[in-house]
Amino acid sequence: MRVLLVEDEEDLRVALVNAFTGEGYQVDAAADIAGAGDKISENRFDCVVFDRKLPDGDAIEYVRERKRAGWDAPVLFLTGMDSIAERVDGFTSGGDDYLVKPFAMAVLLARVRALCTRAGAGRPSVLRFGDIELDSARRQTRRAGVLLTLSAKEFAVLEYLMGRPEQVVSRSELIEHCWDQENEPTANVVDRVISRLRRKLREPSPLQAVRGAGYGLIS
Repeated sequence: MRVLLVEDEEDLRVALVNAFTGEGYQVDAAADIAGAGDKISENRFDCVVFDRKLPDGDAIEYVRERKRAGWDAPVLFLTGMDSIAERVDGFTSGGDDYLVKPFAMAVLLARVRALCTRAGAGRPSVLRFGDIELDSARRQTRRAGVLLTLSAKEFAVLEYLMGRPEQVVSRSELIEHCWDQENEPTANVVDRVISRLRRKLREPSPLQAVRGAGYGLIS
């Protein structure tokens, strides 16, 4: 799942990026509305977290305009503006949730998870390929009923591949969908994640490398 965080306070932005990454999200970050607009034009996000008062304006006006134009990404406003009128304004502008600072990190993560789940309601939460079962909601993977211990990145790569069974996915496509723009890896990093994932899936591994093309779950 991919999240965009728009927060101008650097220390908080870094802390939130680290928290989301630790939960297995791919995270893009921006410090203002202009930067957010650039990233929204380049990627589709499962959730966008906006601070309201940004250096180049109130995010509510930006969200209101985008929603009128048909933008459908779930939006959570994360802000110190806590009056009833301000909260109502957040929802009527097209926001899906509103969390006032200071906040508990666990509460923010739970709310973002709920919004991401809602955005992906049309997709199955449990994916299966042969005897491999991946539960996106619980962040669990099993093979032949045995629970596997995967890193957040290994889980993200497997989830993406399981959504495209019997297809070969290039390294560049994996980078685009499983890594964020702040931490784009080299091809060798992708290969190492795939290698660890193959070991954890155990033999016979359905995760195949296709020379010059990429990787895929091939039966």
